[in-house]
Amino acid sequence: MDSISLNLSSLLEQIAQACHRSGRSPGAVKLLAVSKTFPLQCVFQAHAAGQLCFGENRVQELAAKAPLAPPDCEWHLIGHLQRNKVRLALEHAAWIQSVDSLPLLHRISDIAAELHRQPKILLEVNISGEASKFGLSPDAVEEMVLAAQERQLRCLGLMTIAPLAAKPAELGKIFADLRRLRDKLAARTGSPLPELSMGMSGDFLIAIAEGATLVRLGSAVFGHRPSIE
Repeated sequence: MDSISLNLSSLLEQIAQACHRSGRSPGAVKLLAVSKTFPLQCVFQAHAAGQLCFGENRVQELAAKAPLAPPDCEWHLIGHLQRNKVRLALEHAAWIQSVDSLPLLHRISDIAAELHRQPKILLEVNISGEASKFGLSPDAVEEMVLAAQERQLRCLGLMTIAPLAAKPAELGKIFADLRRLRDKLAARTGSPLPELSMGMSGDFLIAIAEGATLVRLGSAVFGHRPSIE
């Protein structure tokens, strides 16, 4: 087996064990393989090992890889999305995980209608309040959920990116805060919001313990990330 296959096998076992510890079924958490900066060959290797869900940060890289990848791959855009790139993103991504403003949500709704697409979206929340991070403040999320309802967009939940230097206790609080926000919004708006995209290669086990349903794993799947010149 190649290293990507071995990594995926190990990660899926770790996810299953983490779910068991939390009293959840192994199928409750989906592994999203983040292929940003890795060559398309790595996507093919992961796909051959059974991986179907892939994430990209940049729209241009998504648009370059998705048409050449196996057709049953499901692509997620997880990086910041500018409004002028919405059309290109929707042409290739089934999921947009980084919706962080009303103008962006409206633009996605308008372009999706033109393209006859029904993208799944997640609202990106800056739950830690980190100044350098994109994302909605927790107080702004309810308005976005209601706007998605009005536009009949498939808003399925929330996404967050934890600070890189956060300690385990802080990470646990951040992920728990996102889960509690989701629960409050679901009760207030009537939208179930089943998905919580949180946790990356260094902290995904903590995220699963706090209710993650999508974990975004890049280097843990593909190895050392190539540098970007």
